[in-house]
Amino acid sequence: MDRARQRALARICGQRLLQAAIVSLLVAALCFLLVQQLPGDMAFRIAAGRYGYDYVDAAAADAVRQELGLARPAWQQFAGWLGQLAQLQLGQSLVSGGAVLAEIAHHLGATLQLAAASVALALGVGLPLGLASGLAPGGWADRLTLGYSVLLRALPPFLLGLMLILALSVQLGWAPAAGHGEGGNLLLPALTLGLGLSGLTARIVRDSVLAVVRADYYRFARSKGLAPWRVFLRHGLRNIGVTVVAYAGVQLILLIEGVVVVESLFAWPGVGHALVHAIFWRDVPMIQGCTLLLAWLFVLMNTATDLLCLAIDPRGPAES
Repeated sequence: MDRARQRALARICGQRLLQAAIVSLLVAALCFLLVQQLPGDMAFRIAAGRYGYDYVDAAAADAVRQELGLARPAWQQFAGWLGQLAQLQLGQSLVSGGAVLAEIAHHLGATLQLAAASVALALGVGLPLGLASGLAPGGWADRLTLGYSVLLRALPPFLLGLMLILALSVQLGWAPAAGHGEGGNLLLPALTLGLGLSGLTARIVRDSVLAVVRADYYRFARSKGLAPWRVFLRHGLRNIGVTVVAYAGVQLILLIEGVVVVESLFAWPGVGHALVHAIFWRDVPMIQGCTLLLAWLFVLMNTATDLLCLAIDPRGPAES
């Protein structure tokens, strides 16, 4: 690796580390403040999460309040949690009493499994459609891809998920509507997220292919008599890849947003599902831990996108 790429690599990593630190502080503060503003008695909700609503009374709620120090000023509670975070500890769940880090690690595998399946589906569908429409603009493939993209972008994830449940589960019986642990449980949530991303991926690939094919250097390569496939592989693929990777990295935020909705809809036991339950039970450390993890995943994906663009960009870091 030359020095220019080494400097670019160090700059990217330094910027992303600083971004991760700032995002961690802002997300933690906002989560804490928003939970404090939720209606209802926090101690009662936590006690209900521990024992069930039928076994909770004012005495149980007072006991939880004293045990967890919920009567302390909010700034003291937040400062205590920040002190734990500085020691790379996310604290204990107010409901289960277990370590937040261990509980999140338990849910993370399911989220990564769903995310990997969704991205694979989005690329498997979006890349061929984008290439076909970009190499033949205005043709039937281009018009079909445009309609496909517009339709999927107009459908929010929860509505698309409900439609898939009705069609593939209720009517056809091809997959279970919800759950985890069986082979078919992954199909519907992965389709819900993957199809939504595939439409956007197809349009990004189409526009990138069209821009490269119409570029002067590409037309010059064609004029030398090289075979079209050789020109595309040698002069088009890497330039297309830079744009596609950059746009795809930005749009992966849709994947993080969709995880919370889709996991709750399909009872998929991932981080998003755990976050919803933590909000319902006012489990502040669990809320902060889940949101921090989702924020760190976003920073990590942005970092991976920058590094991948640096690696495949034929212009090099000085011109990127």
